[in-house]
Amino acid sequence: MATTDLSYYDKATIPNAKNFRFGIVVSEWNPEITNNLYLGAQEALLENGALQGNIVKWDVPGSFELVYGCKKMIETQKVDAIIAIGNVIQGETKHFDFVCEGVTQGIVDLNVKYDVPVIFCVLTDNTKQQSLDRSGGKHGNKGIECAIAAIKMANL
Repeated sequence: MATTDLSYYDKATIPNAKNFRFGIVVSEWNPEITNNLYLGAQEALLENGALQGNIVKWDVPGSFELVYGCKKMIETQKVDAIIAIGNVIQGETKHFDFVCEGVTQGIVDLNVKYDVPVIFCVLTDNTKQQSLDRSGGKHGNKGIECAIAAIKMANL
């Protein structure tokens, strides 16, 4: 369980993102959550020097489609890092397990195959409230945390 603010970071320790180009692939499923994650990520990138014109956003239907969207972005756009934003909430069937496993492994595979870091910003929560708490609620915004990871990895 998250007990800290996911949005906290020491700006003095973050490289300037001015010379980097970022991709953000966003799932359209649970848009009230994924849009908040996107806004948090975008805000953090801009706050740390990224130029608005150097942030490319693509939407995909759901979290499972994030892997293909990120792959196509790597292959067709010149980006230094990608943030994959999605949300999967536990339901009554095993669908949750299959989607979470597939997306996780797919993003791992992209990180191994390509020379562009893909940051995992997929909330996999038991309840909608947990996802709301992590996308701008009481636990901050995971999108901010992932944007900071993207900047650090682009600078690596």
